[in-house]
Amino acid sequence: MRKSLSILSRIMTLAVTVVILLSCTPTPAKAAKKELYIFNCGDYIAETTVEKFEKAYPEYDVIYEVFDTNEAMYQKLVSSNIPYDVLIPSDYMIERLIKENRLKEIDMSQLENYKYIGEAYKNTNYDPDNKYSVPYMWGTLGILYNKEKVTETVDSWSILWDEKYSGQILMLDSMRDSMAVALKKLGYDLNTTNQAEIDAAAKALVEQKPLVAEYGVDILKDKMIQGSYSFTVAYSGDALYMQNQNAELNGGESVLEYVIPKEGSNFWIDAMCIPTTSKNTEGAMKFIDFMCSTEIAYDNVEYIEYSTPHTEALNELGEDYINNNIYNPSAEILANCDPFAYLEPDTQAAYNKAWESVRLASKDGGSSYTKWIIIGVIAVAVVVAVVVFILRKNKLNKLKYD
Repeated sequence: MRKSLSILSRIMTLAVTVVILLSCTPTPAKAAKKELYIFNCGDYIAETTVEKFEKAYPEYDVIYEVFDTNEAMYQKLVSSNIPYDVLIPSDYMIERLIKENRLKEIDMSQLENYKYIGEAYKNTNYDPDNKYSVPYMWGTLGILYNKEKVTETVDSWSILWDEKYSGQILMLDSMRDSMAVALKKLGYDLNTTNQAEIDAAAKALVEQKPLVAEYGVDILKDKMIQGSYSFTVAYSGDALYMQNQNAELNGGESVLEYVIPKEGSNFWIDAMCIPTTSKNTEGAMKFIDFMCSTEIAYDNVEYIEYSTPHTEALNELGEDYINNNIYNPSAEILANCDPFAYLEPDTQAAYNKAWESVRLASKDGGSSYTKWIIIGVIAVAVVVAVVVFILRKNKLNKLKYD
């Protein structure tokens, strides 16, 4: 019995020792998630997409940022140290990024869902060999107007210069888009490199400015949805979104109508790219391929209401979508629309200067900068006059007492 207890005691001691040793053994730490930086235009993805990606690929933590314009995106890309992995810019900006060696080549054979991208959206002018970009959405630029406030036919950009609509016009705070509106109104190429034509477009926008209620991008949507304004320049997908939201407010029928003016306009493609800043190219490839899956492409189109290059998603969206003239304008209309082209540095500088003159112009058509100069000159003159008066007074007082 004593021997038995001794053995039992040894066994218990050994067991306790094993437990203690096991408790001292460090448990493997959970693998840290890899950060994946996505940079996309605002309100340009379904609300559930990122969540679905992180669920499908739990090893990634998506850091999602948004921009308003391609130019704002470019400035942040080149001036910050953020290691963006996926960008979704427009065609002309992609062309610029390619020329500046800011994009990595994409091996399309590694994208299982690339086969669903329609051939009409491949081999483009901005990426002729399909090396750097995967099409995401496409659309047009036009005028969205309120039929209750505008009774005449809207078929020309020139209506945005009609003084009777003063304070009823909304314009895009986007250099290429707003300059394109003015260039087309004047009958010029929206990619012109002619300095006189660029200056003429800027002059036209300065002349228009007193009529403009506000410049913006996403902030303009609610204003049109509420029926507060007569016109806005809009991208086709945003126009459709505003139409649908306005219809809900009006019992099912929208008072908003979209038109591509007869002078022509812009046809654009936005696409997914991997910038050279990427430190997680593997994750970027997975994200792009995920976005090209039929389920996710469908989700994104249904949410943001733009035109899709995804053939399977297009079929699932059905006839109402396919036959909608905003989603899919006629071949005749598209033939009168041009893509934006990359601008060489000198031409880009000319556009930037022209656009700056528009933004600095005051609401009465003059230059804010010039006005501040005039105010400054007047202020200096007043100060000089006061100083001269005081000096003269002191001199007179001195003579009096002397």
